[in-house]
Amino acid sequence: MRKNWAGNLTYRAAELAEPASVDEARELIARSRSIRVLGTRHCFNDIADTAGTQLSLAGLPPVIEVTEARDAVRVAGALRYGDLAPVLEAQGLALANLASLPHISIAGAVATGTHGSGDRTGSLASAVRAVSLLTADGGVRTVTRGEADFDGVVVSLGALGAVLDVTLDLQPSVPYAQHVFEHPRWDAVLEDLDVVTSAGTSVSIFSTWQRTDDADQIWVKQAQPDATRDEREAVMARLSAAAATHRRHPILSEPAEAATEQDGVPGPWFLRLPHFRMDFTPSAGAEIQSEYLVPRADAVAAIEAVRAMADRIAPLLLVNEIRTVQEDDLWLSSSYGTDAVGLHFTWRPDEPSVRALLPELEAALPSSARPHWGKVFTLPGDEVRARYPRWDDFAQLRDRLDPERKFVNDYLERFGL
Repeated sequence: MRKNWAGNLTYRAAELAEPASVDEARELIARSRSIRVLGTRHCFNDIADTAGTQLSLAGLPPVIEVTEARDAVRVAGALRYGDLAPVLEAQGLALANLASLPHISIAGAVATGTHGSGDRTGSLASAVRAVSLLTADGGVRTVTRGEADFDGVVVSLGALGAVLDVTLDLQPSVPYAQHVFEHPRWDAVLEDLDVVTSAGTSVSIFSTWQRTDDADQIWVKQAQPDATRDEREAVMARLSAAAATHRRHPILSEPAEAATEQDGVPGPWFLRLPHFRMDFTPSAGAEIQSEYLVPRADAVAAIEAVRAMADRIAPLLLVNEIRTVQEDDLWLSSSYGTDAVGLHFTWRPDEPSVRALLPELEAALPSSARPHWGKVFTLPGDEVRARYPRWDDFAQLRDRLDPERKFVNDYLERFGL
C-alpha cells in the first residue's frame, strides 16, 4: 500500500505510473479516465489521490536551465527545492524564498500555495514566471506571467493538468544567518505584531501552548550583511526573549541536529531559509498538519482565538508556528489580495482527535481564514470557496482546460469542481 510522507493517508489509487518521457505521460493521460499527479507525498489530505491512476513525473529529465539574463530558471516540476538550490548557489544565484523543508517538489508546492515566511516575501508560487502544463487533450500549454490565464494557472490544485516545468524568478545569492530567541511574552508580541514580524527577513514564532503567557521560541532569519541587529535586539528585549544558548528544533522534543544552523552563523541561503536540513527527516515525521492563513488585519484576533483554546489544543499539539506571507494576485493563493499571517499546527498523529477539534478551531478563527490546500481541515467546500473572490473564474478555467474532468477527484468535488 502506498502512503503519504507522514503515513496518515493510504492512497486508494489503482496504480502509480512513472513515465520516462513526456510522450509516455501523454499516452497515460489519454487512456486514463481519472488521473492525479503525485509529487513528494507531503500533503496530509487526499488532494493527490484518485480511484484511477496516480502519475509521478519524477522520471522525466531533471531540467535546470538558467536564462541568459540570469534572472530566471526553468526547472522540471518534479524536482525538489533541495535539489535545485545547490545548483543555483554554485552559479551565485538564489530564490527569494524557501519553505520550512527543502524536501518538497517544486510543482507540488506551487500548486498548493505553499509558502515560506517574510513580511516582504511572497509565497513560493509568487516566484513563478511561467508554467508548462500537459493538459487533458495531450497538448502542452505554456502560460507566462501577464497572460490572461496566468494568475489562475499557478496555484492550480492539480486540477488543470500535469505541470511539466516552471520558470522561477532568480536573484543574486547572499548569505543568511539564523537567530533563535526563547520565551517571548505573548502580550508584548501581540501589542505590536508588525514590529515583531519585521525583526528579520523571515520571522517564525513557535509555541506548544502549554503556557499562555509566553511562546517557546522565535526564529529570525536575516539576509547578510545584517543591518537590523540593533533593531532586532531591541525588539527581543521588549519581548523579554533571551537568545538561545544552543541549537534548537522547532519541536523541542526532537533532536536539534535535524534543524538548520543557528547562533547567527552566516551560511548559504538554502541552508538557512528552511527550518530543516535536507539530509534529515523534517519535522517529527509521524504527524498531522493544519494551517490557516488570515489577512494581517485579523492576525491578532486569530492568535488570541488560539490562545483562548490552549487547554484543548495543547494536548494534541507538537508545535504551532506563526509566520507571514506577502500579498499576491494568484487566484487560489491563500495570500491572494492580502498580506497574510499563517497559523500552522503540527499535530500529534491522532487524526480522529484532530479532526474532532478542528471544527471548533475553525469556528473560533476569523471568517477570513483560508486553510492551506495540502493540509487537514474540515471547513465545508462552500465556505472555502466563498473566501476566494476569483473562485468562479478558476472553475471556468478548469472547464476549458479539462472538459472531460480527467483530473477531478473527490477532493476537488468537495469544492464543487
